[in-house]
Amino acid sequence: MQKGPRLFFFFFDVRFRHLQVEPGWRKRHVLCSMELVAGCYEQVLFGFTVHPKPEVCGDHEQQWTPVADFTHHAHTASLSAVAVNSRFVVTGSKDETIHIYDMKKKIEHGALVHHSGTITCLKFYGNRHLISGAEDGLICIWDAKKWECLKSIKAHKGHVTFLSIHPSGKLALSVGTDKTLRTWNLIEGRSAFIKNIKQNAHIVEWSPRGEQYVVIIQNKIDIYQLDTASISGTITNEKRISAVKFLSESVLAVAGDEEVIRFFDCDSLVCLCEFKAHENRVKAMFSFEIPEHHVIVTASSDGFIKMWKLKQNKKVRPSLLCEVNTNARLTCLGVWLDTVPDTKASLPPAAELSPVSKEQSKIGKKEPGDTVHKEEKQSKPNTKKCGLTGDSKKATQESSLVSTKKRKTVEVLEKKRKKKKMKTMQ
Repeated sequence: MQKGPRLFFFFFDVRFRHLQVEPGWRKRHVLCSMELVAGCYEQVLFGFTVHPKPEVCGDHEQQWTPVADFTHHAHTASLSAVAVNSRFVVTGSKDETIHIYDMKKKIEHGALVHHSGTITCLKFYGNRHLISGAEDGLICIWDAKKWECLKSIKAHKGHVTFLSIHPSGKLALSVGTDKTLRTWNLIEGRSAFIKNIKQNAHIVEWSPRGEQYVVIIQNKIDIYQLDTASISGTITNEKRISAVKFLSESVLAVAGDEEVIRFFDCDSLVCLCEFKAHENRVKAMFSFEIPEHHVIVTASSDGFIKMWKLKQNKKVRPSLLCEVNTNARLTCLGVWLDTVPDTKASLPPAAELSPVSKEQSKIGKKEPGDTVHKEEKQSKPNTKKCGLTGDSKKATQESSLVSTKKRKTVEVLEKKRKKKKMKTMQ
């Protein structure tokens, strides 16, 4: 990793308006603000701070206000991908590098230079791992603490065009220009399944529960079921699709080379709603949930980033929360949610007594490869942690060997004691 210069951040409003978050979202954390982060063709990374406002009673929707935070000339070529976790923002570019930004300290943390082609996709899984894909056909798994490459896989014969991580963190899907859809076992870091498709797909996306996934080829959406690995339905959009986001297990938001965004039902395959979001093609989307709000964020070639509040009924057009004009041709988008631990929140008594529960409360959910060493930790708190390919079998064999040796030693000592006793009696 190459260390880079400090980022220059221009603050216009440093006051945080704290919004109490319910336990169901990012357990025992308080949302201070959020940062809209977008990259563009002009090699610049934009950051805008948004302070969420509580729900207003009545029909009037209270708008949020984005405040310019920073403008950083991030790369030497256009930006192609953005990913965020609880602390870092990473950006990929056509200059073949991945840049890391520490959003807590407001500095550029360094750069990763493993790939030899345009970075096409970046995905965080929790706070421990980053997965990258590029035109060199490689998929790389990174340690997001030490920023070391844990595994480099030759994934496709052509470019890697997109990848998506299963909610469990154990599987990933990737598509490339070799007309294949590949399933990856992330715990072992190897290929699990290869499916040949007739055309080059450019997007693949898991549903929130991971029971289905979609593969995008031009303007066509093929919906696959995980249990059968077969297509259950196909949706056709009017123009080429540039971004998709699952709003629920069955509702999919679709954006393309047009001003309109559509919501489709993956079960009935019908369009639930469509609305004009921008004046030019929509390039990227991001969605998240906080108390009282389910938000979708859109970025367009018209230079605007817009935040929309989704209605419970997806047949109803979403309402605009805020918008900001970057005056640039946007290409990628992320939303960094700034949270701090809620010191007032208390853990349940059982959790306070269990060191494992404390660890899990920090992580929130399982990471790739965590299943083995977390289970070991419950029975053996001092067991040394392992990486993505933790070998629990070896640890079990070693412990069984120790038990066998101990048992044999006891048996030998017992025999010696009996012989000694017999000699004394004689």
